[in-house]
Amino acid sequence: MSQCGSSKGKSSGLNQHYEEKVRPCIDLVDTLRSLGVEKDLNLPASAVIGIVTRCPLVLKRKKITKGNNWHGVLSYKKQEKKLKDPAEIENAVLNAQTILAGKGEGISHDMITLEIQSSDVPDLTLIDLPGIARIATGNQPVDIEEQIKGLIEKLIKRQETISLVVVPANIDIATTEALRMASKVDSTGQRTLGILTKPDLVDKGMEETVIKTVNNQEIPLKKGYMIVKCRGQQDINEKLDLVQALEKERQFFDGHSHFRSLLEDRKATIPLLAERLTKELVEHIAKTLPQLQKQLQMKLEKTSEDLKTLGDGVPLDENEKSNFLIMKIRQFNDALEGVKRAEEDLKTSDTRVFSKIRWEFGKWKLALDSKAIKINSHFNAFSHLLRAAKDPIEDFLEEQVQKAEEKIHSQFKMEKIVYSQDELYSSQLNIVKQKSLSGYGLKASFVNADVREMAYHLTSYLKITCDRLANQIPLIVQYHMVDQYISQLQNAMLAMIGGKNPGMLLREDSGVALKRKELKERLERLKKAGKVLSKFVHSRLANEWMFSFLS
Repeated sequence: MSQCGSSKGKSSGLNQHYEEKVRPCIDLVDTLRSLGVEKDLNLPASAVIGIVTRCPLVLKRKKITKGNNWHGVLSYKKQEKKLKDPAEIENAVLNAQTILAGKGEGISHDMITLEIQSSDVPDLTLIDLPGIARIATGNQPVDIEEQIKGLIEKLIKRQETISLVVVPANIDIATTEALRMASKVDSTGQRTLGILTKPDLVDKGMEETVIKTVNNQEIPLKKGYMIVKCRGQQDINEKLDLVQALEKERQFFDGHSHFRSLLEDRKATIPLLAERLTKELVEHIAKTLPQLQKQLQMKLEKTSEDLKTLGDGVPLDENEKSNFLIMKIRQFNDALEGVKRAEEDLKTSDTRVFSKIRWEFGKWKLALDSKAIKINSHFNAFSHLLRAAKDPIEDFLEEQVQKAEEKIHSQFKMEKIVYSQDELYSSQLNIVKQKSLSGYGLKASFVNADVREMAYHLTSYLKITCDRLANQIPLIVQYHMVDQYISQLQNAMLAMIGGKNPGMLLREDSGVALKRKELKERLERLKKAGKVLSKFVHSRLANEWMFSFLS
């Protein structure tokens, strides 16, 4: 595709109004890709399957209207090489592939970007992917097929990618691995366009099959098919330039008794393919733009949150380290204070069964354990500080659990003693009797008076006992498991400030600084991408408003 994708400006078939819509869309994605956000977002793309490359090659072609100068830039891994002539492309790409994929015949997932500016090219960006090798040959790795398939599938399975399946016209298209892979990730063919090549090698008698295929009558795809004739090896050896090659291609289809109809239907030649691909890509970009905005916002929020969790890092100055440790412990203690204020057991327990209370008590401990684990996230980047905090967290929790459990046992033992303040008891007895007067079952005539009086007393005392336990048990739990536990833990954490070397406690885990650096870089490029995307959307809306106003 990279050898046969240029065309004369007059052959592009795009009018000025369409050019105004095309260029901004393609420039938008190219700009986002140049910012590096393809590491974070799935950008709209057209990916070519079936080209002989060893690395993914992003081919950006930009049409310039002023002058006839040709400009080329090849870049990879922050390396950049300026090209002055189209003849330099092949060697430049081969050298880049050797650097990225080695001297053998292996492949690399690292992308090479080739940008061409010329008056002879259409506005179009494609990603060339390696052709599928079934059997390792020469210096190729034994698993070369799996490597290539993995690289291809990684890109074409994205909903944002249009798959351009390049297949020789002289073979059975149904047996091609490239089309099979595209069908696997795009079963309805919504994102797949078939491109037939080498029409000059089609056997006599098979022309009608090729015509049926291009007319979408053999293996239907929503986007259909196109057919082109690229420069052959002899053309390349004879240094046939691209303008001459395109004219030769047009003459081939125009003079072919079978394939002329495909040219008339605008389904043949490279210039018409370029026009079609540009149109497809622009429509695809417009379609995926809302989802891209959502992706960007979600990534921004997640990256900001991850960076916030890691913090700004440990200061180098020793005094600042002490202040940093104080700040970290204060934040931790503030979080504990929040638990003390908010985590209260408001459930009333069924006091008739002690095992039920023990079960609820167990649930309370689990809730506190999970809260303690969550609070440990304050020290995620500092394993030494986390280990220092872990002992008091676990020891004090166990200590207060035992104390609370002992008091609850004692409370139930004390309930074997019948006791209540006389005034409280008399008040409760009067309430029970008043309820009886208003229809309480004990007032029935068949109930013996002595039995009725005994029932009044039993009901009154049971109500007093239930109220006592309903208050006392949660109070014991709250006192030991929240108030005492958290107070002890806060004091232990404060003791760390003066008791241990801040530098040792604040030693970051290996990889944390690198992770912070990566997150900062990601946040920066996502913010830049957000500005670019926002500017494009606002400009597009303004243009649509102006167009509707003028019309």
